Amino acid sequence: METNTDNRMDAAYSILFSPPDISEEEIEEVAMALRSGWITTGPRTKKLERRIAEWLKVSKCVCLGSQTACSETALRILGIGKGDEVITCAYTYTATASVIAHVGAKIVLVDCQKDSFLIDYDAVEAAINENTKAIIPIDLGGVPCDYNRLFQIVENKKSLFNPANDVQKAIGHVAICADAAHAFGSLWYEKMVGSIADFSSFSFHAVKNFTTGEGGALTWKTIPEISDEEIYHKAQLLSLHGQSKDALAKTQLGAWEYDIVGTWYKCNMTDIAAAIGLRQLDRYQGLLEKRRIINEAYDAAFKPLGLEIMPHYTKEYTSTGHLYLVRVPEITEQQRNEIITKMGVAGIACNVHYKPLPMHTAYKEMGFDIGDFPNSYERFENVITLPNHTLLKKDDVDYVISKFTEIVKRYIR
Repeated sequence: METNTDNRMDAAYSILFSPPDISEEEIEEVAMALRSGWITTGPRTKKLERRIAEWLKVSKCVCLGSQTACSETALRILGIGKGDEVITCAYTYTATASVIAHVGAKIVLVDCQKDSFLIDYDAVEAAINENTKAIIPIDLGGVPCDYNRLFQIVENKKSLFNPANDVQKAIGHVAICADAAHAFGSLWYEKMVGSIADFSSFSFHAVKNFTTGEGGALTWKTIPEISDEEIYHKAQLLSLHGQSKDALAKTQLGAWEYDIVGTWYKCNMTDIAAAIGLRQLDRYQGLLEKRRIINEAYDAAFKPLGLEIMPHYTKEYTSTGHLYLVRVPEITEQQRNEIITKMGVAGIACNVHYKPLPMHTAYKEMGFDIGDFPNSYERFENVITLPNHTLLKKDDVDYVISKFTEIVKRYIR
């Protein structure tokens, strides 16, 4: 590998951080969709929904334009709005929390755990009150949250729960609406993420393990006394202007007429996007296996250095391995940034997941202060996200390991 070092250093980011893995199969399916004359929501989107539901072992799935749209749709189906509170973690991307603001509810941020990137369950339990309607935990990096603990928490707090609509009443507790953006394919005690929480929202953005370019999927557990078809239909209305028939249904002979039952939103998935997803799904198990090989190679190299890595594969869960997060103990935020810059000079693009929400202007203006979230800042100040994607060849992985080891050793005390 050393013979390639000079060539790599001459090129800006010769190892990209997270390019999409698109094969000729996806390209041909998109071409077929274009040739079909049906490019908006249509037969391919419906087929992708059916296949995802079957794979995740749920009754129904709705494919929309983004994970953000899916998460907001879940809150709107639950009837959450002004006067309500929704709890989530400060250590996440803005999309997790922004949907709470979109529906007019109060964002309640809690810290992550002391030695974990995942939400602090004790803090969640303490934050629940009579106005709490939902919790949005994050399966960060593909690592599932502790669903057992979360369901126990909402069971413990049932006496405080005041349902605001029929769906909330039927669920019977504060709803768990998982941000599963990174966890499409993760397992928690052999159950597929997407079949565990009351609602789960996945991202199919270009940088995700599974992509449709832009897009996402919403799934849910069957709710007593509420039919899955009713939830599906409500999501369809919310995603298409409140129109009682989608374009596919209107193509039936004599079926042009429709009604507008609400002044709602436009966030449906197109058949062009679904075409990519259909072929991605054909290849997806192999993509997850490739990613696991990369994660395990990194683990074997970096654990002996005393670095803290996020465990993706344990007895309790199997992660998608979406993000490879590594923490360098006791370094400062400035030193972390120096390491990322040096990796960049070596032609390796790195990232940081995540800058906690209270450090961003929008959340500061809401009154949040990073000083109230010490665990989140401690996680953030020395974390580095290494490139981890299925276009990396073995030589690329070896090069990342070699350069990162060389650079980071200078900072290990």
